[in-house]
Amino acid sequence: MRYAQGGGLTDTERAVRERIRLQAVERFEGGEKNREIAAALRVSERSVERWRRAWRERGEAGVRSKGSPGRPRLGPGQLARLERELEHGPIAHGWADERWTLARIKTLIGRLFHVSYTVEGTWQLLKRLGWSWQQPARRAIERDDGAVKGMAGGDLAAGQRIAAERNAWLVFKDEAGQSMTPPHARTWGRIGRTPVVRVRARGSGRVSMAGMTCFKPGERSRLIYAIREYRGRKGEPKGFGWRDFRDLVVRARIQLGGPIVLVWDNVRLHLTAGMKEFIDANAEWLTVFQPPTYAPGLNPTEGVWSLVKRDIGNLAAADLGQITRAVKRRLKKIQYRPNTIDGCLSDTGLLLDG
Repeated sequence: MRYAQGGGLTDTERAVRERIRLQAVERFEGGEKNREIAAALRVSERSVERWRRAWRERGEAGVRSKGSPGRPRLGPGQLARLERELEHGPIAHGWADERWTLARIKTLIGRLFHVSYTVEGTWQLLKRLGWSWQQPARRAIERDDGAVKGMAGGDLAAGQRIAAERNAWLVFKDEAGQSMTPPHARTWGRIGRTPVVRVRARGSGRVSMAGMTCFKPGERSRLIYAIREYRGRKGEPKGFGWRDFRDLVVRARIQLGGPIVLVWDNVRLHLTAGMKEFIDANAEWLTVFQPPTYAPGLNPTEGVWSLVKRDIGNLAAADLGQITRAVKRRLKKIQYRPNTIDGCLSDTGLLLDG
C-alpha cells in the first residue's frame, strides 16, 4: 500500500470508497431509501443524501470520487531547505526538546511553506528523503566539539606520528562498571503486555572493569583488561586505584613488547602525583595523551563496554559472581577476535595510518 504525499489515503482505501459510491448509485436507481442504503453500506445518511443530490444533478459522474482534495508537493529546493531546517534541530524552531516527531515536522512544513500535510503524508515524505525513526545517541552539553575535532585531526595525529617514530603501540584505556541490575535490552513480548525481567532489588556489589584496546599497523589488535569485584565488605576497595592502573600499563608494556602511546581521559586517578611520577620516570617507553572532556566517542574501548553490556542485557543474575563470569566470558571472546576490536576503532571515526 502506498500513501499519498499530502492526502494520507492509500490506493486500496480509495478503491474501496469508489466501490461504495458506485454501489450507492445502483441502489439509487433501484429506488431504495437513504436510510436503507446507509445501513447496507455502513455509511452515514448525510453522505448518502449528498451522493443522491450529486447523482440527480450530474448522474454517476457526479458521485464518483474526484480524488484527494489536494496533493501539495514540495519542489527540490523546498525539500533541500526542509532538510537543512530539520538538521538544526527542534529547539532551534521553538520546541523544548530534541525530538523530531511527525506532528512537529508537519507543523514545521506548514510554517515554512504554507502547505498542509497529513501525519501519514509526512511519514512518507521523510521516508523518501532517507529519514527514519531512530534511537538517538546522547552527547554532553559541556562537550567542546572544536576540541574534539582538534583531537581527531591534530593531537591524535601527533600521537600516531610519535607511535610511528618509536615503533610504538597506540593504546586507548577506559573504565566501566556493572552492578547487579542489568542493562535493559529489547525483547519480544505480547502486544499490550510489557515483559518483566526480575532482578535483585538490593545493592549486592559491583564489578569494575578497566580495559585497553591496543593498535599498531601490521600487528593484530589487542585487548588487555582487569576485573575487580566489590561486595561491600569492610575495608574492601570499591574500585581500581591509581596503582592498579599503573600495574595495568606495565602489564600492557610486557605483553605488547614495545613502547606505548597511551590515550586516556583526565579522571582524578589518572592525575595523581604517584601516576605523574610513574609517567615521568618511564618517558622512554610511555607517552600520554588526553582526549577532550566529554568525548567518549573517541575511545574505542567504549565500544568494547557496549558489546559486553549488550550481551548481559536482561541477565537475571543470582549473585555477583554470575555477573563477573558473564563479563569475563564476553571480554575473553573479544580478545580472540581482533576484527571486533578493529570495528570498535572504526566506530570512533579514527583511522590509523597503515
